[in-house]
Amino acid sequence: MIPGVVADFSQDTWITYVVKAVLIVVFLLTSVLFAIWFERKVVARMQLRPGPNWHGPFGLLQSLADAMKLLLKEDLTVTRADRVIYLLAPMISVFCALLVFAVIPFGPNVTIPFTDYSTPAQLTDFPVAVLYILGCAALGVYGIVLGGWSSGSTYPLLGSVRSTAQVISYELAMGLSLVSVFVMAGSMSTSSIVDSQTRLWWFLPLAPAFVIYIISMIGETNRLPFDLPEAEGELVSGYMTEYSSMKFAWFFLAEYINMLNVAAVATTLFLGGWRAPWPLSAIGDGMLNEGWWPILWFLAKLWLLMFVFVWVRGTLLRLRYDQFMTFGWKVLIPVALAWVVVLATFQWLSLAGVTRTQLFVGIGVAAVVVFAVIWVWPEKKEPAPRRAAAGEFDPFAGGYPVPPLPGQHLPRSSRRTGTSAVAQSVDHSEETR
Repeated sequence: MIPGVVADFSQDTWITYVVKAVLIVVFLLTSVLFAIWFERKVVARMQLRPGPNWHGPFGLLQSLADAMKLLLKEDLTVTRADRVIYLLAPMISVFCALLVFAVIPFGPNVTIPFTDYSTPAQLTDFPVAVLYILGCAALGVYGIVLGGWSSGSTYPLLGSVRSTAQVISYELAMGLSLVSVFVMAGSMSTSSIVDSQTRLWWFLPLAPAFVIYIISMIGETNRLPFDLPEAEGELVSGYMTEYSSMKFAWFFLAEYINMLNVAAVATTLFLGGWRAPWPLSAIGDGMLNEGWWPILWFLAKLWLLMFVFVWVRGTLLRLRYDQFMTFGWKVLIPVALAWVVVLATFQWLSLAGVTRTQLFVGIGVAAVVVFAVIWVWPEKKEPAPRRAAAGEFDPFAGGYPVPPLPGQHLPRSSRRTGTSAVAQSVDHSEETR
């Protein structure tokens, strides 16, 4: 047994680890193919379209046809690219994405059919497994920034800078939302966190952290409405613009594997992991939480969160980059940090012997004081908006510059006025001569 870890890997041999690793890779590759078909089909139903329906039953082989198309396309390499880094960047993205599922528990101990061999439905685990997940996600950013830089072109470089800033910003909010789980579970081991949710899943008492994580996971994976590596006014694909064939497919594969990664982390840390939901968990004294059944519950929760990705994509409009970054730095990160402080304070008070009644009374008094301060706080008077002269149009009246409509004209620029005055003085001096 590993200290601080619930899962027991003492009976696993190197053959067991190799078989588990191969099964995880096969699971991720097949899940990506299914996720592409799933996304197209769900969005098509939302938009009243048939979706993939030609290749295979219900269009299930459409993703396989797309993969073969990328495999057989002409592989081009940009002349000005740094060839080594240009080829290494998509490999970094895929490799880091594949590492996360190594510590995700699919279920408890399972017995291999026709044998007496029992092993955890998990490749490995250790006391800081969640930090390992965050580290793998952080290293994956190098694939993005190196892919844009090594292309030797302006548009991929700009796309990589935008995407890198986006991923780093929303990883901060994601990490802060996970701290509250560490505080409640008392561990960073994924198997221990799942074990701590035997009676109550953490998404209920930690609802603010769960909402922050859901928003952050969409932004961190560059999915709509946060699909901002691509420029607003150019038909380019951001850091992937100069990639084609299988090198482009590796970036595409890494994006969908990262979607599965963040959904699996949310399932493990907030939704009880492989545990059955409440009505089913009470059947047969927890019989559905044993054997191979938990893998089914884990996959059901995983694909429920994948549906959230698709649902958000088919529902919300794309944000501007400044709105997205402002929301991340000025809303998500401060709220997540404040929630961690409040939760840690409550945990400290409970360990210090403060009863729930005293705690609720203190919260009520604090709420009354805050409400009173807000009520008596003097209202700040906004300065009167600058009024444009008669017939002139103020482009900044709404706070964001807009072009004038037909019949409107912009006020005269001070620079232009100064130039006109100089020109008039020169003409006057010439007339005087």
